Amino acid sequence: MSVNVKPLADRVLIEAAPAEEKTAFGIIIPDTAKEKPQKGIVVAVGPGKKDEPLLVKVGDSVLYGKYAGTEITVEGKEYLIMRESDIYAIV
Repeated sequence: MSVNVKPLADRVLIEAAPAEEKTAFGIIIPDTAKEKPQKGIVVAVGPGKKDEPLLVKVGDSVLYGKYAGTEITVEGKEYLIMRESDIYAIV
């Protein structure tokens, strides 16, 4: 996937995973009750800071904080842009 956005410094552009549509028991979750996803795929990374290369790379599946990052829309698609330090783990 190619996006015309190049994050600066230690910032990362993430495509959030879709919110859960139903529970493990099959109960459908209405839009108003859906939780913000905390998992996504890295679609672009910045060059990193001097003496601090980035550990994540394009294509990594990552976990991040519930309220981490800033939501942006690029070419009609929703993304999150955040610092690498807001990412908790690569899964």
